[in-house]
Amino acid sequence: MDHRPVFVPLSTYRLQVHHGFSLTSASEIVSYLARLGVNTCYTSPYFTAAPESTHGYDVCNHNEINPEVGGTAAHDAFVAALASHEIRHVVDFVPNHMGVGTGTNAWWNDVLENGPSAPGAIFFDIDWHPEKAELQAKLLLPILGDQYGRVLERGELQLAFTGGGIVVRYFDQELPVNPSEAARVYAMAAERLTVLLGENHPSLNELLSIVTSLQNLPPYTTTDPEQIAERHREKEVARTRLERLASAEPATSAWAARTSGHDFIRG
Repeated sequence: MDHRPVFVPLSTYRLQVHHGFSLTSASEIVSYLARLGVNTCYTSPYFTAAPESTHGYDVCNHNEINPEVGGTAAHDAFVAALASHEIRHVVDFVPNHMGVGTGTNAWWNDVLENGPSAPGAIFFDIDWHPEKAELQAKLLLPILGDQYGRVLERGELQLAFTGGGIVVRYFDQELPVNPSEAARVYAMAAERLTVLLGENHPSLNELLSIVTSLQNLPPYTTTDPEQIAERHREKEVARTRLERLASAEPATSAWAARTSGHDFIRG
């Protein structure tokens, strides 16, 4: 038999916490809630959500108090204020809610970049083995405003080199690219950089070495823990090397961003 004490709220007051009404603002009205006779304060989610979220259910990081509402320091002060007036606290914790499409969700970006091999894949209910064979181990995103071919021909899908990697931009959405596939872009850039820098140039050799490392990554479909760890480690090493190379040789990032983006996306 479970003998744990059960707390039953007698009077509850709900606070909608967001960037316009922070945890600091919530702390300032605790004494007022106490005078009302409230013994339980129920708040909306205040974990890091999509930028300027007014509801908090589009969570991007369940492990962090949203800096937009004051972060950890404001949270500690809020909890202390409640405790000083003997008011219990209930927070709407929403593990089945997740914000995607803003580029700020590390788990979702991990899935977009690495598919089934992404450590973050376990947090999402994704059918990696659907009926259509061509969709095996792929993620289908319903984000285009028109047929794919038309969107492509209008140039609405753009490649960009940022943060040591290649991303696909579709208006305000930014989607990371599988590092193994991004190696194709870097290889094409290397061909053009050969003309600009000359063969055996240190920057060119470094880029070609990075291309080789990305081409030899374990496949994104792997579910073997050791291969997943290797893939994650090596892609991050390659990302760091690319960032360093782009900083030392600006022509590298310029060509990576400009090289055959249309053909790469078409392929």
